[in-house]
Amino acid sequence: MKNEKRFMQDVGMTDLPFPMKVLSREDTEGQFTIANISIAARIMQEFEARWIDKFIQIVHQHRERIGTETLKTNILDYMKELNATKVKGDFNYPFFVEKETPVSKEKCLVRYQCTYSASVAKSDLKPKVSLKVTVPCITTYPASSPDKPGGLFGQMSMVDLEVQSQKDMFPEDLIEIVDKHCLVPVYSFLTEEDQDFVIKKVHSEQKTSVVMVDEIKEDLANIREIEGYSVSCSNFGMLHSYSTFIGTAKSMWIPLS
Repeated sequence: MKNEKRFMQDVGMTDLPFPMKVLSREDTEGQFTIANISIAARIMQEFEARWIDKFIQIVHQHRERIGTETLKTNILDYMKELNATKVKGDFNYPFFVEKETPVSKEKCLVRYQCTYSASVAKSDLKPKVSLKVTVPCITTYPASSPDKPGGLFGQMSMVDLEVQSQKDMFPEDLIEIVDKHCLVPVYSFLTEEDQDFVIKKVHSEQKTSVVMVDEIKEDLANIREIEGYSVSCSNFGMLHSYSTFIGTAKSMWIPLS
């Protein structure tokens, strides 16, 4: 006779668009956005399809200012309501930051993709919450030659920065870390004088993605509230059809040497 009590994995829903407020350092009331929500639970096989309503019901109850504390609460609610042994939720959303251009100081809105994730297991009932931000920037192409006139040129890089913390971390804080260490941040608008500044910097200064990732890692390692982090960078050079990748990580259990 088959075991009717065996567990099932990946029971839940994916990509539910939902309006909500998310944490913002600049807006204490939270920033309005549309999140794509995915929730999965490990649950007994006698799962009933109508229980999906429980997922959406709990989302409605906790949609205000999604952050570390609220996610800790609602992930435990999912576990209780569904009698699950493990639950994981992902809230993926666009986040806008107002930035000033480097020379003219014009203001522009730049969009970043963020993901708040929460998970909990029945074995310890201690929710784990992480924030991930994808930050576009410009770094130096590794085949550049600083010894030749005009030999330095840039490439587009996409930095995925994810941190785990028991306290709220703001997207703006993580974005600023990347912008500080890249060659040139990305803006949604540049005047002619801003463009001249960026072009001259790309051709006169050198900052590879390897150096940038190492500097970002050092900054994260010195933030006491961060229990774990990962930094990865994909680079898209204009001379090749492929992209390159570099990454590093540190968790609570595996310290980085």
